[in-house]
Amino acid sequence: MKKHPQLPWAEIKSNDSWSIFKIMSEFVEGYETLQRIGPCVSIYGSARTGPETETYKASRAVASALVDAGYGVITGGGPGVMEAGNRGAQDREGVSVGLNIELPFEQSHNDYINADTCLHFDYFFVRKVMFVKYSQAFVVMPGGFGTMDELFEALTLMQTEKIKKQPIVLYDSSFWAGLLDWFQSVMAERYQTISPDDHKLFYMADSPEQVVKAIEDFHVQNKLRPNF
Repeated sequence: MKKHPQLPWAEIKSNDSWSIFKIMSEFVEGYETLQRIGPCVSIYGSARTGPETETYKASRAVASALVDAGYGVITGGGPGVMEAGNRGAQDREGVSVGLNIELPFEQSHNDYINADTCLHFDYFFVRKVMFVKYSQAFVVMPGGFGTMDELFEALTLMQTEKIKKQPIVLYDSSFWAGLLDWFQSVMAERYQTISPDDHKLFYMADSPEQVVKAIEDFHVQNKLRPNF
């Protein structure tokens, strides 16, 4: 049996315990800021989406429609779809929240976040809690791995009943159709790794009006409140 060389564990100085206080401070700042913003919708999507693209324009229009319907908008605070979401909210003088974190494609926050709701996080998991806790719906625009991570986080929490069900609206059927077909034909039918009813956890939309309708129809019968 191969033996690994002994590492000088006793000599390694760790600040792991002290990081608890930094984590706690991010939670406190997030909670104190976001508990007063009222009902909001998180918009997820790619940081790589340029202003000239149809996805950027659609994200901006969706955000404006959400504000007109009485909701604020929460994004990751960076460029691309996030910028479009915050910009659309400010177009209507609505609540525009940015949950910022330094990433390769998100070096600084965009210019369309309200000054009193511009937050910065070092920890991904704290940031994700803020998205989920204070959103009454999730609009998922075309995106990459980060967008998928945020989508599946919300799906998992709802499927396992760790949070109350909220609308998850997938925008642009041409982008999402293949994934949804895979959910049904492979996960649900062939391997039976999800319930046949799990498709009810999300909606599809191809216009801002469809997004607002899906969210409004859901909340006609469900009280607006933080998720946990």
